[in-house]
Amino acid sequence: MAIASAHVLGDDATVRAAYAAHGGELYRFALRALGEAGVAEEAVQEVFLRAWRASERYDPVVASLRTWLFAIARNVVIDLHRARAARPQAADLSEGVVPAADDPSDAVLRSWQVEEALGRIGKEHRTVIVETYYRGRPHAEVAADLGIPEGTLRSRLYYGLRALRVALDEVGWSDDGR
Repeated sequence: MAIASAHVLGDDATVRAAYAAHGGELYRFALRALGEAGVAEEAVQEVFLRAWRASERYDPVVASLRTWLFAIARNVVIDLHRARAARPQAADLSEGVVPAADDPSDAVLRSWQVEEALGRIGKEHRTVIVETYYRGRPHAEVAADLGIPEGTLRSRLYYGLRALRVALDEVGWSDDGR
């Protein structure tokens, strides 16, 4: 769902449309991360509340609505984990429940950010990055398939990684994955 307005969640109808489009995915994300249905529902509500409050900061040029909502969801999940750690429940203490430090949802969000950033760089750069880094193919093999000298491939890879870094910064990436 693409909504072009900078105030994408500025009224009830657009909030409902965004919830219909992304609420289920956000709930599953929160449920996997938090492990409790009630807390996951609370997390999704908080995501849309924060998104509605910050709707003027959403820029569809920087990231898709889905990516923006998942970035907010990740922050909500982290906040809920921290709140639990600060005030452990009696059941948690008796069962020894501790939130996982490396949440698989972080990897999902990072992969969406990388995908979004890859879409922002040139096709030639994207191709060499995907073929060498993600598919693990040797430089000589990729260069031969593309019909270019290996030095040209290495140059495209270098400049492509620089462009990818800029694009990652634009979609909210940081070295610690936040």
